[in-house]
Amino acid sequence: MLHPPGILAMSSDAPDLPFDSPLVPAKLGKRDELRFNCHQGISCFNACCRQADITLTPYDVVRLKKRLGITSTEFLQQHTVPFEMDQHGMPGIKLRTEDEAPVCLLVSDQGCSVYEDRPTACRYYPAGLMAMKESEATSDEAHYFLVREDHCHGHNESRSISLEDYRKEQGVVEYDELNREWYQIILKKRSAGPAVGKPPEISFQLFFMASYDIDRFRRFVLSEAFTKTYVLEEKALSLLKSSDADLMQFGFKLMKQVFFDEQTIAMVDQAIEKRWDERKEIIEARHKAEVDRHLAKQEQAKRDAVDEE
Repeated sequence: MLHPPGILAMSSDAPDLPFDSPLVPAKLGKRDELRFNCHQGISCFNACCRQADITLTPYDVVRLKKRLGITSTEFLQQHTVPFEMDQHGMPGIKLRTEDEAPVCLLVSDQGCSVYEDRPTACRYYPAGLMAMKESEATSDEAHYFLVREDHCHGHNESRSISLEDYRKEQGVVEYDELNREWYQIILKKRSAGPAVGKPPEISFQLFFMASYDIDRFRRFVLSEAFTKTYVLEEKALSLLKSSDADLMQFGFKLMKQVFFDEQTIAMVDQAIEKRWDERKEIIEARHKAEVDRHLAKQEQAKRDAVDEE
């Protein structure tokens, strides 16, 4: 299966890989050589597409929804399934496959029907990107790993190519650059650990919308409520109206501001106070509901412990 690149977030040099994982537990450098080739004449052609487990990145959605000529909302409904990326329930999406088998809906007998706009995971295969951050480091680093699966015969081909040249050949450099801030958000969330705790549901809703449903996010950004809160110059507004890539990058900055209090977007004077006054009762009610749910779980755990005794 294709494993999700770019969202493997580690806090040290020792990746915690599953025992039976096809990921080779060794980091690759950009100059390291890959012995690999994939082409229509190879006996396993399309085999990886018929055993697909593709986690999508924000820029994947932007490219694929444009290629298919549909909105991001329609793309999510027709071509993806949701999953949780961590123990706190951070939402992720995977490409939908056939009901009876893990076959990608976008593959044909001739190969990938959206090849020029294929997802990041497909471009990287049989390698992947691993975002890592040392416990004492101030910034993350990109490392790479190898995926070796029994069905893939590309490793038996004679061609050798450096990882750096392979990334350029597969057009994944652009994808990594445009997704990088999103990887940082996930890494920071995972690296923060218990100190941050589980974010409220509204944070997950913002994360999902800004990461994947770009057309819905555009309506949110252009709404009167949003423009009353954040300072958006006319030139910036024009870009956000017309460019999915610019809107996506804006969404990453907004998430950093909302989740981690990084001051990335200017706010209208006293907007926070005004917003708080408008939403105080709603916010307090949500907070109380979160506390009540937490206490209920604690009580249930105590009762379960007593029953086991």
